[in-house]
Amino acid sequence: MRTTARLLTTAALAVAATIGLDAQGAYAGDWESTLEVFPSTAPPGTTITVNTTACGPGGRGVGDASELGAGEFRVAPGTHKEVAVGQFTIPHHTRPGFYGISVTCRNGRTATGDVTVQHTGPRGHVRTGVGGSVGPDTAQIAAGVAVLAAAAVGGTLFLRRRASGAQGG
Repeated sequence: MRTTARLLTTAALAVAATIGLDAQGAYAGDWESTLEVFPSTAPPGTTITVNTTACGPGGRGVGDASELGAGEFRVAPGTHKEVAVGQFTIPHHTRPGFYGISVTCRNGRTATGDVTVQHTGPRGHVRTGVGGSVGPDTAQIAAGVAVLAAAAVGGTLFLRRRASGAQGG
């Protein structure tokens, strides 16, 4: 009985593995319709490079990044002749978010991809009141030294007076 169960289990696993391999082969044909985007996450002002194999060897096409305000861009064969490459710049006015990009090849195929525009945050020095973020201010340094000197002199006189027993009383 155990031998029969093992035989059936092995056969079922072999069938499942075969079905899984066939599904991957079908997916590999769809891969040509993807558009690779570098970098896929970037702030406004960044130049984005896209590439695809959907256009075929030596293929050309037109990219569309109008969803994020960049308009159309050309796609042409790159270093590897089977890969079409194009570039566009994310406009400075583009708001953070998720945007779709597409390329339509001369052979009629299309490829789609995505880019995420991120917020860049503040630039330059931030005046937070914590040292090191802004250049030195001589007036503030002099005031700080004066306060420390007064505290040191006052503390010394207080401790001296107390040690000598000259307290009023």
